[in-house]
Amino acid sequence: MCFACSVAPDLDSIGFQLGIPYHHWLGHRGFSHSILFALILALIASLFILSIEKTAKRRFMFFLAFFICAFIHDMLDAMTNGGLGVAFFSPLSEQRFFLPWRPIQVSPISPKRFFTSRGLAVLSNEFIYVILPSLLVTIVAIWKRKSHRTP
Repeated sequence: MCFACSVAPDLDSIGFQLGIPYHHWLGHRGFSHSILFALILALIASLFILSIEKTAKRRFMFFLAFFICAFIHDMLDAMTNGGLGVAFFSPLSEQRFFLPWRPIQVSPISPKRFFTSRGLAVLSNEFIYVILPSLLVTIVAIWKRKSHRTP
């Protein structure tokens, strides 16, 4: 479910085929990259675990995890070196933002352009700035969890 929440914001790229302009509030990195969308998505994803998780604390922790997964996607997009920015506050504001530090190369949206040498360069860049840090955080979290278990 976390994986689905982390990729769901880019479903807005379907808008290109539907004729929705990039800068439109429903366009790429528009509403689906907003804080409100991340909250709604986390709420919907949390509904799937209501019958599994019995305690409110654990349900809230899942909601929080789903929100973080969706919102990190938005933050990473705001760290790219291209595009129009991210509409964090859509639909209340159409203003788009970038973060001050933008080391991530913007990815080609078209699959045809992605499978080129440029796409390979983007993947290499994302490996350094996204995949390696994610793996490091995961390894540290697993290690800490195992080290704090009581025998």
